[in-house]
Amino acid sequence: MLNDTLPVTPHLSLLQPYPFERLKELTAGVTGPADLPLVRLSIGEPQHATPQLIKDALTGALDGLAVYPTTAGIDALRECIAAWLQRRYGLPAVSAATQVLPVNGSREALFSFAQCVIDGSRPDAKVLAPNPFYQIYEGAALLAGAQIAFYNQLPDDRFACNFDRIPEADWKGVQLVYVCSPANPCGKVMTLDEWRALFELADRHNFVIASDECYSEIYFDEAAPPLGGLQAAQALGRSAFERLVVFSSLSKRSNVPGLRSGFVAGDARLLKRFLLYRTYHGGAMGLAVQRASIAAWSDEAHVRDNRDQYRAKFAAVQPLIASVMESPLPDASFYLWARTPIDDAEFARRVLAEYNVAVLPGSYLARTAHGINPGAGFVRIALVAPASECIEAAERIVQFCRAL
Repeated sequence: MLNDTLPVTPHLSLLQPYPFERLKELTAGVTGPADLPLVRLSIGEPQHATPQLIKDALTGALDGLAVYPTTAGIDALRECIAAWLQRRYGLPAVSAATQVLPVNGSREALFSFAQCVIDGSRPDAKVLAPNPFYQIYEGAALLAGAQIAFYNQLPDDRFACNFDRIPEADWKGVQLVYVCSPANPCGKVMTLDEWRALFELADRHNFVIASDECYSEIYFDEAAPPLGGLQAAQALGRSAFERLVVFSSLSKRSNVPGLRSGFVAGDARLLKRFLLYRTYHGGAMGLAVQRASIAAWSDEAHVRDNRDQYRAKFAAVQPLIASVMESPLPDASFYLWARTPIDDAEFARRVLAEYNVAVLPGSYLARTAHGINPGAGFVRIALVAPASECIEAAERIVQFCRAL
């Protein structure tokens, strides 16, 4: 008799539903008031206009569709990214040849990097990630055969990364640590002291650091951009970026989430291994996308305009939300992390049903660790819609909270 079962990795059974699948299930059958247009602030998808210079560069390079791209990308793109890193972070030198690699968006790179560096044959293999967190970190760890552990970022200490509070025994088996700075969802930027502690731990316990910095270009003060991982390493005398790889993207910076363009940069030894992995993984970026990416990384005017738009939305929306919910301004990013007066899932379902505003329950972005789910009792509000819609949504949320 034919055995119709299919071989499949057992690690797949460990994956939990993605937050937006859970939100869809939570709100199944919910229809908001017909007289109130839906305002979707649940998904962090940039909705500002894509700059024309990027569109022009993309369409002007369509001849590149006839050519197989190389995994390492063209020299011009790597040199452009290296130059941007030097300008943005005041780095004296970044090797375009060995310390930069283009990727098809930070999401796929954050996932595939774990497959490249984790030794899943070790029964104690472990990945450490922030909590709340971007769910790709968890999936990457589990599918690489590692355990996943979390360090909580809590409002009581301003969402600090308290690596020094993690017991020494808990570092056993850690091979990879994800950090997210600015953080999703709370918007916290890691301090130099936090970086110092993490680097010292990486040296002591022999693990790699993957720094997700896709929100690094959305901040409030033009004179004080967020500290980056490479910048912290340089300041602490780690000019070769030992044990560190940072991940960045054009999606939020340049409003091109559909372009799927980003880069990884850092320790040349790690990037050499990652390049080998990607050669087999099929991670080459198309030439037309590379040309459009060069245009994007070479221009800062559109990025400043982008920040101006977010700054204006925060100025209008945050005071409204803060009048009914604890929701401090983030250090950076385009999210408000707001404490709910009722259960966060109930809040998300009811504010959609009663006021047609979509937000994401914070508990869906976290796991229970060290006795708590640090996302419970919060919602993430993504200020990605046009300013008028964000303000309208905030006013509805205020009405909802006051009617409770």
